[in-house]
Amino acid sequence: MEITEKKTEKCMIIGIEGRLDTISSAVFEKRLMELIDNQIIRILVNCSQMDYISSSGLRTLLLALKRIAPANGKFVLCELGENIQEIFAISGFNKIFEIYPGEDEALGMF
Repeated sequence: MEITEKKTEKCMIIGIEGRLDTISSAVFEKRLMELIDNQIIRILVNCSQMDYISSSGLRTLLLALKRIAPANGKFVLCELGENIQEIFAISGFNKIFEIYPGEDEALGMF
């Protein structure tokens, strides 16, 4: 997994490339918590290059959402591939997260 970051005036855009599984989710969680601890609480995760997400990856996203919400921040996802959308639907996470089809639409929500 590779993580890219791009700071805009609206939010921090984080791109995930590859698999967000048991091993890589620990790295991703650490980075998310560092950002949140540094008061970066407006985060957009672009999943267009994500190939797979495990239950550990889902838990990492949920943890970030729960840490950001009390600070009146926003944690949004966009560009989920078909297989990732299916995992979110099966797990019910599609009802928990704000998910947008494109990055521009997601940025408009900040």
